[in-house]
Amino acid sequence: MGTVVHRFLWSLLLLLPVLGLSVALPESWIPGNYENTTEDVGRFLSDYNSTAEEVLFQSVSASWDYNTNLTDYNSERQVYASLQEQAFTEAWGKKAKTAFTEEILGNLTDPQDKKLIGKVKILGAANLVQKEREEYNTILSTMDSIYSTAKVHPQPNISWSLEPELTEIMATSRSYKRLLYAWEGWHNASGVPLKKYYPRFVELSNKASHADGFMDTGDDWRSWYETENFEDVIEKLFKTIEPLYLHLHAFVRRKLYNQYGPKYINLRGPIPAHLLGNMWAQTWNNIYRMMIPFPDKPNMDVTDEMVNQGYNATAMFRVAEEFFTSLNLEGMPDEFWEGSMLEKPTDGREVVCHASAWDFYNRKDFRIKQCTTVTMEQLFTVHHEMGHIQYYLQYKSQPVGFRRGANPGFHEAIGDVLSLSVSTPKHLHTIGLLESAASDHESDINYLLKMALEKIAFLPFGYLIDQWRWGVFSGRTPPERYNSEWWYLRTKYQGICPPTRRTEDHFDAGAKYHIPGNTPYIRYFVSFILQFQFHEKLCQAAKHTGPLHTCDIYRSREAGEILKKVLREGSSKPWPDVLEEALGTREMDASSLMKYFDPIIKWLTEQNVKETLGWPEFDWVPPIPEGYPEDIDKNTDENDAKKFLDQYNSTAEVVWNAYTEASWAYNTDINEENKQAMLQKNLEMSAHTLEYGQKARKYDTTDFQDASVKRIMKKLSDIERAALPPAELEEYNTLLSNMETKYSVAEVCRENKECHPLDPDLQKIMAESRDYDELLFAWKGWRDAAGRVLRQDYKRYVEIANKAATLNGHSDNGAFWRSLYETPTFEEDLESLWKELEPLYLNVHAYVRRALYKKYGSERINLKGPIPAHLLGNMWAQTWSGIMDLVMPYPHATQVDATPAMVAKGWNATRMFQESDQFFTSLGLLPMPKEFWEKSMLEKPTDGRQVVCHASAWDFYNRKDFRIKQCTVVTMDDLITVHHEMGHVQYFLQYKEQPVSFRDGANPGFHEAIGDVLALSVSTPKHLKSIGLLENVESNHESDVNFLMSMALDKIAFLPFGYLMDQWRWKVFDGRIPASEYNKEWWNLRMKYQGLCPPVTRTEEDFDPGAKFHIPANVPYVRYFVSFIIQFQFHKALCEAANRTGPLHTCDIFKSKDAGKLLGDVMKLGFSKPWPEAMTMITGQPKMSAKPLMQYFQPLIEWLEKENSKNNDVRGWPEYDWKPSSGTVQTSKVDFLGMSVESSAALAGQWILLVVGLVLLLATILLAYKYRKSKKPEKSLSTMELKQKD
Repeated sequence: MGTVVHRFLWSLLLLLPVLGLSVALPESWIPGNYENTTEDVGRFLSDYNSTAEEVLFQSVSASWDYNTNLTDYNSERQVYASLQEQAFTEAWGKKAKTAFTEEILGNLTDPQDKKLIGKVKILGAANLVQKEREEYNTILSTMDSIYSTAKVHPQPNISWSLEPELTEIMATSRSYKRLLYAWEGWHNASGVPLKKYYPRFVELSNKASHADGFMDTGDDWRSWYETENFEDVIEKLFKTIEPLYLHLHAFVRRKLYNQYGPKYINLRGPIPAHLLGNMWAQTWNNIYRMMIPFPDKPNMDVTDEMVNQGYNATAMFRVAEEFFTSLNLEGMPDEFWEGSMLEKPTDGREVVCHASAWDFYNRKDFRIKQCTTVTMEQLFTVHHEMGHIQYYLQYKSQPVGFRRGANPGFHEAIGDVLSLSVSTPKHLHTIGLLESAASDHESDINYLLKMALEKIAFLPFGYLIDQWRWGVFSGRTPPERYNSEWWYLRTKYQGICPPTRRTEDHFDAGAKYHIPGNTPYIRYFVSFILQFQFHEKLCQAAKHTGPLHTCDIYRSREAGEILKKVLREGSSKPWPDVLEEALGTREMDASSLMKYFDPIIKWLTEQNVKETLGWPEFDWVPPIPEGYPEDIDKNTDENDAKKFLDQYNSTAEVVWNAYTEASWAYNTDINEENKQAMLQKNLEMSAHTLEYGQKARKYDTTDFQDASVKRIMKKLSDIERAALPPAELEEYNTLLSNMETKYSVAEVCRENKECHPLDPDLQKIMAESRDYDELLFAWKGWRDAAGRVLRQDYKRYVEIANKAATLNGHSDNGAFWRSLYETPTFEEDLESLWKELEPLYLNVHAYVRRALYKKYGSERINLKGPIPAHLLGNMWAQTWSGIMDLVMPYPHATQVDATPAMVAKGWNATRMFQESDQFFTSLGLLPMPKEFWEKSMLEKPTDGRQVVCHASAWDFYNRKDFRIKQCTVVTMDDLITVHHEMGHVQYFLQYKEQPVSFRDGANPGFHEAIGDVLALSVSTPKHLKSIGLLENVESNHESDVNFLMSMALDKIAFLPFGYLMDQWRWKVFDGRIPASEYNKEWWNLRMKYQGLCPPVTRTEEDFDPGAKFHIPANVPYVRYFVSFIIQFQFHKALCEAANRTGPLHTCDIFKSKDAGKLLGDVMKLGFSKPWPEAMTMITGQPKMSAKPLMQYFQPLIEWLEKENSKNNDVRGWPEYDWKPSSGTVQTSKVDFLGMSVESSAALAGQWILLVVGLVLLLATILLAYKYRKSKKPEKSLSTMELKQKD
């Protein structure tokens, strides 16, 4: 919106301060002598007109040069030209006042002469004395320079100008913070520096207006409309359209509420000013895509088509020219094409990009200055500015004083009235930019809403700008209230508020071009009313039928003739006369506008039935976003984030499936080819994770409304190993693969070359043998074969894993693992749970130790010391159920071991899984799909393949393929494991429709607990009898104690192991355990928590943690500790849902649909909710609790307490440094002084040491006595903890 009008040309110029500049008019510009006669008045006006054309041509040329090249030199030229123009205005105005009396002027017969001489006598700024005139120009110069060169600096050496950067941000960004930063930055950079200049400018401007007989400059401006009650007229017009604006405001506010939420949008308050797609919230069409009523309808934005067709700035102006000539109006002269600046220069010049049309007052040179970009919106702006040029062309033969619109609003309306046609689908189709002009109700609503966002949204802003200035010029608004009054008016009329706290230190009005540029603004409000009046009349002339909003006057010469009449008159007639001749009415009227928008008015009324119209909470303002102004470059568009996640989900399924298939192939057939294929797919998965993780990190989800979107984005942003540089990522993957391979292929060989894999051989020995030395052979042999070889690999793995964790914002890898539980007090909570359970474990430990003492004697078992780790029926002493035969409380009572019955009945692996499947379906849960039965590996292959036997469940991420890999043997223990793994698969099945990121347990422990909670039912004598695996079920105290003991050997014995595994790793990751103490600290923790010791000496050459699968496989382990707690919480809740009565340990939920429904609902959530919500859903409260576990084992707790007290057994292991007597290990070599040597060499070494020992004995005793009071060596962390515990 812009024209160059001669009377106030100097107030539109971009000047720089120049002081003390004297101006002398050329002789030819000085008025001559005139007699006080009507004839000489005519001669005066003729001379004035010809001279004014010369003066204004020079002034406009200097202004053009400056606006298109902001340099000091051009500024000085412009200052000089402006002062010359003012001197010319002063000289001729004073001459008119002194040469002609009012009597002579009253005798003029031509009213146009009277009007012209009256205009000449109004001097404006030329009324000021030279010094004040220079000060006035300097202030305008400074203000316009501040505005035009203002920049926002988001980072050092980076600057955003209003055009194009800030305008682009305001139009396209949906980031609350980024918009706020752009808005606040611009208002501070452009507005604040103007504050000190504006009051003095107001004083000087008012002084000039007073000299012309006006009360103030506002009164002067209003006089141009030649309407005594002008303020009342425009107030009436605003009141007419206000209901439509209120409906539009309410609709937009609701949509913004949907986007930004209740934190930033109050449905009863004003809208934050930075969210409406425009720096000044004057038009809202840039947020149309957020508002679109019917998004499935074709997009009317032809920008892409313009680009496809090769449009450039010149082509856009040629299209606009052709519109005018189609109406039989003027084409652009050659000077227009030669002189205009239609694009932003690329030669480094600073220019004023604000679009404007220029009349050079020589009746042939007319130009446009516009930094045109190829968009549909700019196409409309092109038509608007060319409308000004057409006005210039039509009235160019009028006297200079009449070369302007009939009133200021006319000039703006002419360009816009053509845009009303140009923007119709009909016209865009006609000029080949839109495929179809077909229209329907929904498409019309879309179109009219977009027009309303431009036209209706503008009206209160177009009204209030000069409301504010009129108050300032009149003195009603003093400088100390400039900003508060500005925001009062903006809230009153627009219903918007500042997004940050604004004070009188700010000058936010100055952030709008027309304030420092001193351009009256009410013309735009007037033009928005007039353009619809013109549009309706022109459409009638074009014989248009149908709704007004569909009219296109293109190629209508009849419409062109009406326009021509209006344009040719310029301001030579009062505007009511011009309006009456063209439209048949003398008044501005909003009825045409309301008619145009009638369909959208009705539609908005329907949409807003439940909305508040207006903003009764007038004073509401939004809060400052958390962390602002950080993260302003991040994307906060939630809808965009959802599209991104849809893309991620679909691609992740493909990539994860490919990796899982490759991993399955390797785990079920360990060979180099499969290993390399798996590593390659792992790299591809990491690349995918990295790509989408980096994209996810570009979003700021702080204010997202959808908690699920926030949750997924947070999870995606942690890209884990993918954050590593490519070389280290490949090294990391290779390390893990190598460690798992070494573990999986490890074997222990006897002297006779017979070799034993872990599964099933060594596991069977550990579970069934009662030979101390045989157990030691298996135990030590496995650690030598599987553990030692991993030590160096593990050290490097820790380094790289920690680097990946820190690249993701964690202090170390242990901190990353703990973060998965989303609990700030996670470590404290675990310790508290352990302390609650420790007394029960100590009782179990003491009882079992007594039983082992009876079996192995005092040389192998110390009743006050730790238990040798190889005697507990399990390679890792993690569960002790393998020695149930040694610890049976009542050997003659019922024993719950279904293994014999399973073998007798010919059960095999498939039958065990089918039985588990029936358990799940009996609860109303999902059966295993056919892919499960076709593709799972349920037994160890007999075809020679090496496999990873460790039982595991697999989700192939295609929502149909789920498998289990297990080297199943027909035992009750494996039946329990089958249910555990099937629990994982049931979880997979339940959450398979969740986004990929949510296909996981509520926390890692949940996944482990689901299978186990069913096993609590499966393992009951009642259930085993119901499926034919127990003949008799005795319900008596002794049988119950036997059963609970078997369960405790599995569940309670496991707890400290489940806890310490990651205690060790967390300390390794954070550096508290250095690589030089890996094994020592491992055994310190096993001693502290489990009360176990190694049966033979272990050194730092050993790496006993690595002999446990989860260490080389990089599987966090505390999930199992958590699962062993929460499974009893789940069990209790499911038993209550199943209406089971009696002791908790006797409950079997088999066939309970109610229990299944509760469990299924929790599983369906996957990871979509924080685990406390899932916990609350199933248990009614959000925390982990050991109470249900203690309730389950209460009969055993009481029995153990009595039994241990009866035997005077110590709870704990005060003699913690005791070691058992060495056994004989059946290998070809023995351990001697930490060396593996032949037995004969070891025997000789023993004799040598005996002799040396006798020789040195006395010296040793003496030294011991001498230094007995010396300080003890510093203990390791875990050793000190152990002493404190005891």
